[in-house]
Amino acid sequence: MNELETILRVRNLVVGRSDAPTAILKGIGFSLRRGDFLAVVGESGSGKTTLSRAIIGLLAPELRIASGEITFAGADLTRMNERQFTQLRGQDIGFVPQDPGLSLNPTKTIGSQLSEVFRLRTDIALTGAAIQAHCIALLNQVGIDRPEERLRHYPHQLSGGQKQRVLIAIAFACNPHLLIADEPTSALNVTVQRQVMTVFDRLVAERGTTVVFVTHDIALAADHASHILVLRDGRVVEAGPVGEILRNPASSYTRSLLAAQCTATPIISRAPEVAQHDRILEVEDLVMIFGDHAGPPAVDGVSFSVRRGSTFALVGESGSGKSTTARMVLGLERAVSGRIRLNGRDITRPSLAERRRVWREIQFVHQNPDASLNPRETVGGIVGSPLRAHRAGTAAQRAARIAALLEQVGLPSEVTAKRPAELSGGQRQRVAIARALALDARMLILDEALSALDIVTRMQILDLLRRLQQSLGLTLIFISHDLSVVRQFADDVGVMHQGRLVETGSIGTIFDTPATPYTRALLAAQPGHRLASVYQAHGSDLITEPSVYG
Repeated sequence: MNELETILRVRNLVVGRSDAPTAILKGIGFSLRRGDFLAVVGESGSGKTTLSRAIIGLLAPELRIASGEITFAGADLTRMNERQFTQLRGQDIGFVPQDPGLSLNPTKTIGSQLSEVFRLRTDIALTGAAIQAHCIALLNQVGIDRPEERLRHYPHQLSGGQKQRVLIAIAFACNPHLLIADEPTSALNVTVQRQVMTVFDRLVAERGTTVVFVTHDIALAADHASHILVLRDGRVVEAGPVGEILRNPASSYTRSLLAAQCTATPIISRAPEVAQHDRILEVEDLVMIFGDHAGPPAVDGVSFSVRRGSTFALVGESGSGKSTTARMVLGLERAVSGRIRLNGRDITRPSLAERRRVWREIQFVHQNPDASLNPRETVGGIVGSPLRAHRAGTAAQRAARIAALLEQVGLPSEVTAKRPAELSGGQRQRVAIARALALDARMLILDEALSALDIVTRMQILDLLRRLQQSLGLTLIFISHDLSVVRQFADDVGVMHQGRLVETGSIGTIFDTPATPYTRALLAAQPGHRLASVYQAHGSDLITEPSVYG
């Protein structure tokens, strides 16, 4: 293909539901040449994923292209049937979906799913040994350790970040001319994210791959994209080269996204100072070894304490032991050794009765509300489920409590009868928080609870958590790979690496004077360096003053 040839052109694209008058995409248009790296940014519901799936021919059954044109290498994709699309996907157009839990077959090994890409190719003939060598090389490329061993694993044996890297390896396998990636790094910690983005950058540089990269992280887009397209409510707010968008954003909406990302000072006020001796949770020398206890420990001698009313963050790469530590605190995993004290009492190996008592005091908010909320139950039923399980109050009292909880988390009363699929991502996470508060818990453990949210929704949920913490006196354990959020929100932080807690301290100490090489590497891998340099060069005028193009 000619280097200056237009690879992808979208003209006046309108996508909507066949039974609804309002379109989801409203006249989208842009074009990309060979080697362009386009980042599509915007809030949840802006149409980013719909656009990516329209290009690849994977729209949901209830959606249709009402008008417009999508051409790839001169061919009109809107006129292709499924058989023609099947020939394009994987070979000429690669696709990385957002949710690896739904995209990988749980009954097949990683090796069989990765090798299938090569076996379906009709234009090449590879032996089994050659296919395995290709698969191992691909897993190495996307930063998966022990690739030969991983080929024999099933998806449930990998972490969320590892599964996402497998999907990226599948998309890269056949050297596609065009790669569509829908939030491919939202579940990855910053070091793995950097590895994966290095692979994307190398594809563009070495192979001239054209990339459409859907993300809610404008800092990540700024570091890697050549062009940015900003969507809001299904319309293009603005588009152009990344440098121009960063230095001279033309719309107030883009300026608000940049402001949320660029704010240098903490955007969330800290919890009130509490006495150093007032510890709600103490963890001492915690050890966890899975399986027959013959392998390396998943958690190895971890010790920390959490001050009452504060926010304690656990950070580290996928597989570092953060979530396993949280599950031991909740009594969902039994420690091999060590001690856990809650309000001074030992809860290391709780009985069933004690575990139920712990669950009244500590509640868990999962990473993905889509997976943690029962899709068949109404919001009212979901929020009220802990009340029913603990036989708390009469039916009328439970109904009143549900109404109060929804109001507390900023949801209107009419959502009570709705199901999770009818809500936005931010609303679903508010439902999860309301459920966690149902039994008057004093501590919430939030396990990557913001990673799937766009920056605007994330700020709204953080503000909600701050207000709840102040009004209810909550203590928060905040598990996250997003260091920018941790710096803005937490009081204290523990850094985990390969099952060990390598350092702990106040936010100021850890971020400003990190003591270990690993923590320094973690901070250096944080995205947004290009955005920060532009912001520092141009100051707050970049964000607060209207653009000359406004």
